[in-house]
Amino acid sequence: MPKVLNVFSRINNLRERYYSLSLGKEALLAVINEAEIPEQVFNSNAIENSTLTLEETEKILMQIDLARYASEREIFEAKNLAKVVFFINQKAKEEEFSLDIMLSLHKMLLSGIRDEIAGRFRQKGEYVRVASHIAPAPEEIKEKLEKMLIEYQSNVSVSIIKRLAKFHLTLENIHPFVDGNGRMGRVANNYLLIRDGYVPINIKVIDRVKYYEAFKEFDKSGKTDLMEEIIGKALCNSYYKRLAYLEGKDIVTLSEYAKRKKLSYPNLINKAKRQTIEAFLERGSWKIGI
Repeated sequence: MPKVLNVFSRINNLRERYYSLSLGKEALLAVINEAEIPEQVFNSNAIENSTLTLEETEKILMQIDLARYASEREIFEAKNLAKVVFFINQKAKEEEFSLDIMLSLHKMLLSGIRDEIAGRFRQKGEYVRVASHIAPAPEEIKEKLEKMLIEYQSNVSVSIIKRLAKFHLTLENIHPFVDGNGRMGRVANNYLLIRDGYVPINIKVIDRVKYYEAFKEFDKSGKTDLMEEIIGKALCNSYYKRLAYLEGKDIVTLSEYAKRKKLSYPNLINKAKRQTIEAFLERGSWKIGI
């Protein structure tokens, strides 16, 4: 429990630092958010088994031809998800998250991929299974989603990490769509974070094993511990990165930092992975501001 409480306290402190430094620097923050879009798209799609690399994702978003064949679906997935991420960054503060918003985002996400199911929940006879978990019947979806939203919005005294972990796990447990549930769940996370005054997170494909273990844990026991850990670290990572830029620090790789400070690089990597130093993962490389 003390470890968990430390993460909650750290996020609150980082959030306060961020707000005090962000005043008048909206243009810089907009550039950071925009620069993160390819990484968010790459990681979220890679979690769903997309074969595109980060570099290929960037080329697609810049409308540059790839050096190899990529399926039409993978190209649409990259372009559509980028549109959704950009939309959320712009609009989340303007409107409360709702089932209608969820459907609009899903329509944007699957447009041109599976238009017959884009922007709607599963209908009668449409059942889905994830591993051994069979999602609730279509007739139960709307009621369960409404209950999920009410629980999230009413427990404002509870840490955002706990609330969001429960929301995300519940949404994936319900699996309201025929396709696109995972990506929808991750963009919903960021809509809620931005709406509640936090920074967006990027759940990375390198954490995929633990991410899926979190769903198994929730399905088996109702616990949210693993997802809380994932979201807590992702939030720290996002704040560390933004604070480094807002404070005008010299941003270097962690290996360079180790050389300059004459510190153990493996020890620094361990601390970075635990997010106990203000290092952040960017484009697959650990960096830190000095």
